[in-house]
Amino acid sequence: QVQLVESGGGLVQAGGSLRLSCAGSGRTFSAAVMGWFRQTPGKEREFVAAITRSGGNTVGLDSVKGRFTISRDNAKNTVYLQMNSLKPEDTAVYYCAASYRGTYVRTSDYTYWGQGTQVTVSS
Repeated sequence: QVQLVESGGGLVQAGGSLRLSCAGSGRTFSAAVMGWFRQTPGKEREFVAAITRSGGNTVGLDSVKGRFTISRDNAKNTVYLQMNSLKPEDTAVYYCAASYRGTYVRTSDYTYWGQGTQVTVSS
């Protein structure tokens, strides 16, 4: 089992920044590919970014490239999502997730999920 707890969400004005954190415990954290997803009411959960076990390779949703950065600290069992230049359309509940599979873009690639943290960007 892996337990994931997100934090760092909140209300921010457009153009502002937030850093989300996801603390993991349980099964070997460093062995997981970690991902961030987001979801708005009535829509499917959307892939934002993922980081591989070594942290040497990251991918991201096109609309957030250049603004969002994913990173991890395996010593602290934590993955981060730095979000800059936030826009109202970034408003969503953000979830972190852990995958022990070779792929990491789909929600079905992930076995463990956090409870989510709300990010609201005002215009």
